[in-house]
This record gives sequence, C-alpha cells and structure tokens, in this order.
Amino acid sequence: MNVELRPVHDSDLPVFFRQMNDPESLSMAAFTPEDPADRTAFDTRWSRMRSSPDVVVRTVLADGDVVGSAGVYGVPGEREVTYWVDRAYWGKGIATQALRALLTEVPERPLYARAASDNTGSLRVLEKCGFLVTAAARGYAPARGAEIDETVLILEG
Repeated sequence: MNVELRPVHDSDLPVFFRQMNDPESLSMAAFTPEDPADRTAFDTRWSRMRSSPDVVVRTVLADGDVVGSAGVYGVPGEREVTYWVDRAYWGKGIATQALRALLTEVPERPLYARAASDNTGSLRVLEKCGFLVTAAARGYAPARGAEIDETVLILEG
C-alpha cells in the first residue's frame, strides 16, 4: 500500500470526524476529546491546529484514500507526536509508514509520545519508529471514563 502525507484539506475534516467517532477506535485511543461527537468543538480544534505555527498536521493517504491524520504539536523540547488511522486500515503498516514520513518532515528532536499501555498496536508503531519507553504514568482517559495506565516514550537525536 502506498502511504503518503499531505497538508490537511477542508474536505478531509468530515472524514476525520467520522473516524474519531468510531467507538472501538475511541476506546483504543483512550485519550480523546471529552465529547468527540461535538462537531463545533472538533471544528474549532482543527481550525486552531491548522493555523498554529507550532503544529504540523498532515492527512494520511493510503493508495490515495484519506485514512487518517498525523501531527506534531507542543513547545520546543516538549513536542509530541500524534496519529490516527481509520480502524478499517489497522494492522496494515499504515501508521508506521505515516509516522516515519512525519518524522522525516519534522527532524527536530527530542519528540515524545504517549499511548494507553494496553494499546499494543500503537506502542508497536512507536517502537518501530525508534521511540523508547521512558516512563509509566496514569492519566484520565475520556473515552474510557477512567484513569488508566499510559506509556510515555521519547525519540532522541
């Protein structure tokens, strides 16, 4: 499958909104917006991300289809990666390819990542891309309505 990144287009947003309202995906991601079905909050968040000079956000394409998003955000020295791939495309290496492309586009280091500790797929993607586990933490996961274990990772120089 040919995976590439491109800037986010307005036409991508309805696809992202649908993807981010899949119950199984939300549960797996765990650390999601409080109310993912709030379209106004979704649009506000994406408008802010797309206009911020401190955020790099891209659409993930697989064979030309919009299948997710990937980005880097935060202040220098504390920047974090994030990505989302439609559940229909899980297990096909798309997230790994997309993250590798993003890491090429954003060469600054260190970069951090966080994932629910039971999200083995996401942890595997991060480790394949060179991230190393640095800490365990607990945090409130809105999608699960509870505090859960999370894994903190870092990608250095």
